[in-house]
Amino acid sequence: MLPTLAPVDLVLTDPPYGIGEAAGKNKSRTKLAIAQDFGDDTWDDAPIDQDLMACVLAAGSTQIIFGGNYYDLPPTSCWLIWDKENGASDFADCEMAWTNMCKATRLLRWRWAGMLQGDMKAKEYRYHPTQKPVPVMRWCLEQAGSVMTVLDPFMGSGTTLRAAKDLGRKAIGIEIEEKYCEIAAKRLAQEVLAL
Repeated sequence: MLPTLAPVDLVLTDPPYGIGEAAGKNKSRTKLAIAQDFGDDTWDDAPIDQDLMACVLAAGSTQIIFGGNYYDLPPTSCWLIWDKENGASDFADCEMAWTNMCKATRLLRWRWAGMLQGDMKAKEYRYHPTQKPVPVMRWCLEQAGSVMTVLDPFMGSGTTLRAAKDLGRKAIGIEIEEKYCEIAAKRLAQEVLAL
């Protein structure tokens, strides 16, 4: 599908890294509460291949690729680092997004561990085992400047699209799992009305 799309301003995505997160791994990681069961899928058994990554990179003039450290990508001066403030767990302390932007590396601290989240007043429901928080994806969009059209070819539950909508940007999402397409559509339909 990617070669059929017109080029976009920004590709912001979180492709499968091949670390098995879809296989129910999260169920064994909690000690304080019962972990959410996302099922046992195979979409993260292997990273996407280099031919598909080449299509992803060609789809937009600016790219932000989470898990870029798992792929053979060109050297960059700008990594976006999300410090998850996980504390003592077997989850990674941070996630790295490769970019093709010419600026310094940036860091955002946003807690995303179980019931502890960056904004306890607006706790975000998790629909997907590798879901990113909306504020993290919004921060990524802001790092890319005034882009107007965003593509996420591995949209999962639609967090990138939700962040783009919140910032008034156009977005295109592609997802192979129908259940996540339905969730993304519902999330995009949600609105907060001004009082």
